[in-house]
Amino acid sequence: MSNLPKPHLLDAIDWKILVELQKNARIAFAELARRVGLSTPATAERVHKLETDGVISGYRAEVDARKLGLPLLAFVRVSLVGEALAKFPEKAAQRPEVLEVHRVTGAESFIIKVAVSDHEHLQTVLDSLMPYVSTTTSIVLTSSLSSRSIVCPAAGWDRG
Repeated sequence: MSNLPKPHLLDAIDWKILVELQKNARIAFAELARRVGLSTPATAERVHKLETDGVISGYRAEVDARKLGLPLLAFVRVSLVGEALAKFPEKAAQRPEVLEVHRVTGAESFIIKVAVSDHEHLQTVLDSLMPYVSTTTSIVLTSSLSSRSIVCPAAGWDRG
């Protein structure tokens, strides 16, 4: 059994901290403390506890792939069976163009997200996976919501 805190065990201050850090992970503790209404040491202690408990699993920069010469984003639905099922995540992760790998339910086994320079580059990535899988690819035309912060279920989720 996991000893991670359940979302409902986080208090309102913890949720405020999480919302602020998801907006800007580089925020100074003093500014974060001001925004959540605690002292700087108390805020730092709470952030450390959220990290220790695994609620905060890391910090990273968001990079615009288009500015790096990778303007084409695609989602590839992958179908496979047998031994290939266990090996696919490692195989996909060997391609630097693969940004995400998700095991899913339904007709497909995985959905992967790739960023590539053009259609030929996409073809190279797909061909590198083809000996093992069947794929269906959707190219992203626009993204109206590409990243969203997780909010407190009581405040932001309608379960009705």
